[in-house]
Amino acid sequence: MKIVYCIAGTYNSGGMERVLANKANYLAARGYEIVILTTDQRGKQPFFDLDERIVCHDLDINYEENNGKSFLNKLIHYPFKQWKHRKRLTAYLKRIKADIAVSMFCNDVSILWKMNDGSKKLLEIHFSRYKRLQYGRKGVWKLVDLWRSRMDERTVKNYERFVVLTNEDKSYWGNLPNISVIPNALTYSVPSSCLSPLTAKRVIAIGRYGYQKGFDSLIDAWRIIHSFYPDWTLDIIGNGEWLNRLQQQINEYALEHSVFLKPPTRHIEDEYRRASLLVLSSRYEGLPMVLLEAQSFGLPIVSFACKCGPKDVITDGEDGFLVSEGNIPMLADRVLRLIENDDLRKRMGTNARHHSKAFSEERIMERWIDLFNKSVAGR
Repeated sequence: MKIVYCIAGTYNSGGMERVLANKANYLAARGYEIVILTTDQRGKQPFFDLDERIVCHDLDINYEENNGKSFLNKLIHYPFKQWKHRKRLTAYLKRIKADIAVSMFCNDVSILWKMNDGSKKLLEIHFSRYKRLQYGRKGVWKLVDLWRSRMDERTVKNYERFVVLTNEDKSYWGNLPNISVIPNALTYSVPSSCLSPLTAKRVIAIGRYGYQKGFDSLIDAWRIIHSFYPDWTLDIIGNGEWLNRLQQQINEYALEHSVFLKPPTRHIEDEYRRASLLVLSSRYEGLPMVLLEAQSFGLPIVSFACKCGPKDVITDGEDGFLVSEGNIPMLADRVLRLIENDDLRKRMGTNARHHSKAFSEERIMERWIDLFNKSVAGR
């Protein structure tokens, strides 16, 4: 079976790119022909290692050239880039004769389902139904986000199957006949000898430095935590456009010796092993890989109960704490509870490790393969 995945690029260190690399590698190792089709790779290498049997091809559309530009700039350039994208995507799909083409809800989402190349069209989303409304943009961009959110509901109906990550998100899309729930998978099994001992005075957070991940709120909470436990540290691992903004906030609070912004790493497992808990302060999500991975290393988690993901992964009070969205004092309080109580931290860590087994790679990929087989059988 030949499967094409469509994504903007594979050079970022984000969760979507990691999930794609994991799935593509798993399928390639089992004899599937995998093609990753990008629009904005611009000659960069994939951040995550890909099986040498995977074919990577860039259509050279470069939507990201217009990121951060004015509404008028995008209004002028986007239609032409969509036309070019549709032309090149159609030609490529007709040439390679794929069995399945998968959109990852990037700029191809509104055009892939229209391609008459013989492949079955599947769509997967790595954010929630209300992603566009959670950008927090103002003015004309807010109106654009509202319009695009309404268009999303129309678009997803045109795909053979539409895959969301959580049951919570499924409920937000309404009664769609083509919707399925398949969560992200853990790609490695952590032996007991590699679990975190939960003794380090270190908290971690992981993600892109931007509006979505809410690290500004986390630093606000850490200001409270630091006043009680100045010997504990917070490492925020990632990169992005908010790097200077977050560092300035750290400096203003005089937390330079307590909060550290660290670059992404290909050996994230080392960060989990050396931490005693993970905090997720996001304003919105899909199903964060960091939650699943942290649990597999036996870390308790404190997380905002944002849409979507945390409520499907964390059982409040059992393997971590769920905090009402944006409640900074409550976020600080739950972290403080885990810092102060070694027994509670270790009990929650044990429960987290146990719960992570539901997201094993074999279990999750069996569901994807079953979906592919049924789609092709119905062709």
